Amino acid sequence: MIARGGKSIYGAPLGILMLDARFPRIPGDMGNANTWPFPVLYRVVRGASPTRVVLDGAAGLLDAFIDAGRDLVDLGAEGITTNCGFLAIYQRELAEALAVPVATSSLMQVPWVQGTLPTGKRVGVLTVSGSSLTPAHMDGAGIPRDTPFIGTEGGREFFRVLIQANAMDMDVAAAEQDILDAGRALVARHPEIGAIVLECTNMPPYASALREALGLPVFDIYSMINWFQLGLRPRRFAPA
Repeated sequence: MIARGGKSIYGAPLGILMLDARFPRIPGDMGNANTWPFPVLYRVVRGASPTRVVLDGAAGLLDAFIDAGRDLVDLGAEGITTNCGFLAIYQRELAEALAVPVATSSLMQVPWVQGTLPTGKRVGVLTVSGSSLTPAHMDGAGIPRDTPFIGTEGGREFFRVLIQANAMDMDVAAAEQDILDAGRALVARHPEIGAIVLECTNMPPYASALREALGLPVFDIYSMINWFQLGLRPRRFAPA
């Protein structure tokens, strides 16, 4: 057997570009390495706070994300993702600059999920900040601009901790309640919704509870990145 070199790190083909934040990352959160059933490579993009990326449209941060992505590729990443769905705004630029497959946002699942639904049903999006989700983000993810969505700004915990950065701790039950309340409000406004996509990469810990509350399929960054990883590393099946 001839072993081939060329990488610094082996066995972790997925690279994750992380925002510069210090809030708790519980199991299920993209930034908790125990979330993943496979090894991953992380790179924090310094200065890319949730406020700058979500509320300020990631203005002036493209070069920093490209540089960090190139570092991950140099280490050995064969595919790149990010830990903020709002980075869909840079999907095309990152894919072109990094020369490996790039999946910036859970929102990219919306067209896939829409194709599974019967006529008359639509995908609804639950985002951390509804007031910040613009047509540019939707265009970056390739989703219709009239996609129904709702944010968590009206809650008492999730938005406060993740975006306003008002605390270093988090009441997990209260954060879950914010997700459930927003999901119920979205479906009440749009009864034609047949499935939910969670934009925020910090929402997967609450996806199961949301599915039970709404009785609808729920897709998130965890579902998307497991699909993405299976392309980077297809399962090898033993002969029968």
